Amino acid sequence: MNHPEFPIDNSLIYLNHAAVAPWPKRTSEAVIQFAQQNSHYGSHYYLDWLKKENEIHHQLKTLLNASTVDDIALVKNTSEALSFVAYGLDWNSGDNIVTSNEEFPSNRIPWESLSNQGVELRQADLLSQNSAEEALFSLVDSNTRLITISSIQFATGIRVNLEKIGQFCKENNILFCIDAIQSLGAVEFDVQAYQADFVMADGHKWMFGPEGLGVFYTNPKSRDKLKLTQYGWHMMKSIHNYENKPWEIHPTARRFECGSPNMLGIHAWSASLSLLLEIGMNNIETKVFENADYLMSRIKSHPKLVLLNDDQAKLKSGIVLFKHNTIDNKFLYNQLQKNGVVCALRGGGIRFSPHFYHSKEQLDKAIMIIDCV
Repeated sequence: MNHPEFPIDNSLIYLNHAAVAPWPKRTSEAVIQFAQQNSHYGSHYYLDWLKKENEIHHQLKTLLNASTVDDIALVKNTSEALSFVAYGLDWNSGDNIVTSNEEFPSNRIPWESLSNQGVELRQADLLSQNSAEEALFSLVDSNTRLITISSIQFATGIRVNLEKIGQFCKENNILFCIDAIQSLGAVEFDVQAYQADFVMADGHKWMFGPEGLGVFYTNPKSRDKLKLTQYGWHMMKSIHNYENKPWEIHPTARRFECGSPNMLGIHAWSASLSLLLEIGMNNIETKVFENADYLMSRIKSHPKLVLLNDDQAKLKSGIVLFKHNTIDNKFLYNQLQKNGVVCALRGGGIRFSPHFYHSKEQLDKAIMIIDCV
């Protein structure tokens, strides 16, 4: 039986939240209501839309545990926010950036593109030292300006100790940037505890939002280090003073919101966030870990499956990676998709990423389908 907020077709077992998640029922209803309102009234209720825009900033502040809503900006996606950082900072030839060799391209390409300014990107093997954190720190020297890392790696599910990295960065006067797309909505998150300078994430994975809308957190001191690379009416201090002559840059993170907001996306994502906040991220994290642990135990006990990620890791994630002893990964993936198990081909194996609403019966069925391949 499906969760009432996730009326997913009974032919499917959806284990792909690390890619693109299904919408909750309330999100679908919010989009329908917004569309109907537009059809019948146009922008007559625009003031209400502005209230919803303000509300989602507050929801995201709560989710990230930011100290103030002024640190929250809405962006198109993770890549845009990372590019704001990469091209907002003043670099010197010889500077270097430290990251891992497991990053999704969003957290690699913007930094690699800085090579024409003489900036070096150093990529640590997270398994090369006693800990992932030590692997990162081993590449740091006096020319390191920034450490940028995914809180949870998209393919392997490796989760780093963000508090430890944040403290290291503070002690060494290094900026700290976190791609949080595989954490927000799945695990509890605290930008203050991590002493983060910059955090970004799309809404369409564990947060159940639409594609094309994300969050960009900046702390005030670090925000002032970023020169702006986009300009428009919405990033002015007096947004609705259209005769703004002369104009001033918005004093808060909203300076990164260049033009007209994605109101449809805002209504959808706000509905999804309301579900996460109602249930509580502590409860969601507990259930995500329970489901991931259950899948990993089933895989480890299966005579023909090999678990590829570390089920004994101190810091857990919702990502489960495995392969079959005798069946090719791509063939197995295609067969799983054909039989209604929505998953991903990643990291040298098959990636399952269950969320809080899955039952053990659904997870058992996914394993049973593998046995029928």
